[in-house]
Amino acid sequence: MNADFVIVGAGSAGCVLANRLSADPNNRVVLLEAGGRDTNPWIHIPVGYFKTMHNPSVDWCYRTEPDPGLNGRSIDWPRGKVLGGSSSLNGLLYVRGQQEDYDRWRQMGNTGWGWDDVLPLFKRAEDQERGADDYHGIGGPLSVSNMRIQRPICDAWIAAAQSAGYPFNPDYNGATQEGVGYFQLTTRNGRRCSSAVAYLKPIRDRENLQIITKAQVQRILLDGKRATGVAYRDASGVEKTIHADREIILSSGTIGSAQILMLSGIGDPNHLKENGVTPVHTLKAVGHNMQDHLQARLVYKCNEPTLNDEVRSLFNQARIALKYALFRAGPMTMAASLATGFLKTKTHLETPDIQFHVQPWSADSPGEGVHPFSAFTMSVCQLRPESRGEIRLNGPDPLTYPKIVPNYLSTETDCRTIVDGVKIARTIAQHAPLASKISEEFRPPAALCMDDYDGTLDWVRDNTASIYHPTGTCKMGAGEDAVVDHKLKVHGIEGLRVADCSIMPEIVSGNTNAPAIMIGEKASDLVLNDA
Repeated sequence: MNADFVIVGAGSAGCVLANRLSADPNNRVVLLEAGGRDTNPWIHIPVGYFKTMHNPSVDWCYRTEPDPGLNGRSIDWPRGKVLGGSSSLNGLLYVRGQQEDYDRWRQMGNTGWGWDDVLPLFKRAEDQERGADDYHGIGGPLSVSNMRIQRPICDAWIAAAQSAGYPFNPDYNGATQEGVGYFQLTTRNGRRCSSAVAYLKPIRDRENLQIITKAQVQRILLDGKRATGVAYRDASGVEKTIHADREIILSSGTIGSAQILMLSGIGDPNHLKENGVTPVHTLKAVGHNMQDHLQARLVYKCNEPTLNDEVRSLFNQARIALKYALFRAGPMTMAASLATGFLKTKTHLETPDIQFHVQPWSADSPGEGVHPFSAFTMSVCQLRPESRGEIRLNGPDPLTYPKIVPNYLSTETDCRTIVDGVKIARTIAQHAPLASKISEEFRPPAALCMDDYDGTLDWVRDNTASIYHPTGTCKMGAGEDAVVDHKLKVHGIEGLRVADCSIMPEIVSGNTNAPAIMIGEKASDLVLNDA
């Protein structure tokens, strides 16, 4: 089989590329996805992440290696294994990050990636429910909507944060990110608007686009220093090849794109040989520079009902389901969090360095069910961690998961920032009107003194989890520590690009789905301009 463009991975960026590249009927495009089609109904119900995360039919179900920064714990790293990728099972939160994030990318030598360059791409992608303005667009494929549900405990958190001195911000994707407010969501009429829904569904019948699911990519085929095709195993396990007359674009995510490059012989020669792979091109940076957002989840028991109580009985579950079926309203429209805050741990900082996710429910993890008591959760994460991890091969078999070495909390700044974030969270909980609704500080325990730095850090190491924002393993840049250039071309290899969150030189200050879609938009322009 031959195509002009072969896209590996139908995730947040890959779906964008499939849409934009196939818009010209003269371009033959093949989109390969290791997972299946997005037919699971829970994918399309916003609260369905409770059912899809940790479900091996749509989730890769990765786990990290034991991490010293987490007192030796391994933690879950859900990643989408389905059309839409992680946008089909994420928390639906639409966050771009700070303008300064992208300006830093440009200052690092990545021409065309400053805020003024990427803002038009965010707007082009967007169909903003609030309408168009200087920061938002309408008419794009991706629907961005306001919450369809509010809960008093989240309203109280926002009011308490304001009482503690933090400003209200109605649009953290607007002129400034700083402040507290409510999340916006990638939903349309009360249903999830994944990248597959936004970009693939409307154009699946294009004659020049072929979508192949259950296609496990084995390696990139190389002719000297040119990428010529892709070898993959189909649903029956038969190895097949597709030849690319123009380009191959890897959009398999921070884990998958790095793994495929290394399985293809592109990476650190010593590491490849140790894992039974013959080196063909030296790029020592492949798999390095990995960054993620680590969240400390604080849970408070309440003296009034929360969502924990609403979903506990079968009668209430039936009532909630009926409300959603009839009106596309109620708790089933809920994203992973309702309220948010982007705050500074130090007054001298130019931009916020921590983010809050506030939920009117509590659980040990999505998919395990809510706690058997009234409670809410506020999680806090450091926005720009200094710690860097890596993806390592675990042998030459593409079906063997690579080793994920996050290296969390390995710098003093990271440790102090997360401890300061926990202290700010506990301080907000002491302000009206939130304080009167709290009956008990559950996690961390009230006995842990707010000023006990060592004790709080140890609690963090024992209790934090990922917010599932892995980035950076195919870093964009010009030096030896980079994998792709500012046009996303793999250094030293013709006909091969990477377009997903793995190209981020630094993680953005917020959730990563909107930036991933923007990267897909940018990559499509770069590919079409060169073609």
